Amino acid sequence: MKFNINYIAGLGVAAILFLSSCDKDFEEVNINPNSPETVSSSLLLPTIIRNTTNEISGKAWGYGNVVMQQTAKIQFTSEDRYNWGPEGNPYSTFYNSMRDLNNVIRISTDAGQSNYVGVALVLRASLYSFMTDAYGDLPYVEATKAKSEVNYPVFDTQEDIYNGILAELEEANTLLGSTTESVEGDILFEGDVARWKKYANSLRLRILMRLSDRMDPTAGMQAIVSDPAQYPIFTSNGDHAALQYLQDVPNQHGLYTTRSGSFDEYRLSEKMENVLKDLEDPRLYAYAQPTNDSGAGVIGTKDDYQGVPNGLADEEALAYSPSGDPAKGGSNFMSRVGYLWSCSACTPLANPVGAQAILMSYSELQFILAEARERNYITTGTAETYYRNGIEASFSYYKSRYEIIGLPQIADKLVVGESYFAQPKVAYTGTTEEKLSKIGDQKWLALYFSGMEAWYDWRRTDYPKITPGPAAYINTVPVRFMYPSSVQSLNKANYESAITRQGPDAITTRVWWDMD
Repeated sequence: MKFNINYIAGLGVAAILFLSSCDKDFEEVNINPNSPETVSSSLLLPTIIRNTTNEISGKAWGYGNVVMQQTAKIQFTSEDRYNWGPEGNPYSTFYNSMRDLNNVIRISTDAGQSNYVGVALVLRASLYSFMTDAYGDLPYVEATKAKSEVNYPVFDTQEDIYNGILAELEEANTLLGSTTESVEGDILFEGDVARWKKYANSLRLRILMRLSDRMDPTAGMQAIVSDPAQYPIFTSNGDHAALQYLQDVPNQHGLYTTRSGSFDEYRLSEKMENVLKDLEDPRLYAYAQPTNDSGAGVIGTKDDYQGVPNGLADEEALAYSPSGDPAKGGSNFMSRVGYLWSCSACTPLANPVGAQAILMSYSELQFILAEARERNYITTGTAETYYRNGIEASFSYYKSRYEIIGLPQIADKLVVGESYFAQPKVAYTGTTEEKLSKIGDQKWLALYFSGMEAWYDWRRTDYPKITPGPAAYINTVPVRFMYPSSVQSLNKANYESAITRQGPDAITTRVWWDMD
């Protein structure tokens, strides 16, 4: 049989062209529309914000309030006695979110969406700031680079991390508002780019104050406060960074669905009780509930609120008697934390949207500015005005929250007048040290349920005075978290290099900015 060579050659060319055509469209034809290769920034943002903000809020409940003696534990009291082991979160939660933030930055940069990039930079700076204040040195430059075959990232120094954070916040301030795309998926500020810009600059002021024992913050802080057009900051409670929860599962505040037994492990601390009562401060009624034994309704008299000393052993704490009468000891004689944070199984007055997850408040910013003015880091405004603004903002915030959940009995109490400011322990008078002490004490009161910020700030200022409880495992208040066990085992060489430089991986080792 004879074959036509030209015909066969033609078939070969046709086959090659056919196969080439199939190969050209192969990726397009074989993309699974139900499992896309890339996800938009708007779809990534809600999970990033929710997961990390809930982690910060949870840390307020489990560690922040307790270590700062705003609340006390009466059962399983290890946290209150400083029996802290390696702490895996927020380390793992935040680094998981960092990968998604990097994707937001990459996707949005390619698309020319500077607003999204700016939002991601603010979030990343916020998360790294929280983590480095908890642990100290961390993977930063090489973090989340597993795709680039960096499986064992080097730990950067806290100094380098904070230099990077401040640079990213400066860049975010420039980017935000420079393009016109709307920011979808923003469950924190509802796409309000101006509020993200205010958060970026307010956060910079917090960080500059945090580092003030290591570096002079004057130039950086003054540049921000003297040019509000270029560097806007929070100007009211309506600006601050706080995640609003919703009525429906799973978007209710974190404690609303907890078991009553777990909720009842934490009570008003004796220290917080004493400070509030000593100042005739009506935030007592916002921060705590009357004891069950008092028989009071929604709100009681001052004596119906009783706290528990921090750092008691389990048996002592559970049977504690505020009056000293053993017959009047136990949980019925101790105040739960306030209704805003209550679980639905604990009281019909609980509300799923009452508590917000506070990342940074306007009240906190005002206290930062008060301290900055008192220390002459800034020349704008007066320290007393900022100080009063901080107190008034705290009262106003809690008044509004109790109005929202329909408890006017408490809301009506949360009014601050001149008689409050006239008290010797509140009035902005005295030496510089006395004024700084008053700023620190009022800031501590206002930072209730604000993540770990009260602890971070206390480590810098030593306000207020915190004394370990009688059954504490160590005789000093912890000053950092230990690295997670997984980091110790999976990135051992870099972990060991970090602790050689930083100091032992212990809760008593100070981080770089903490100068004692």
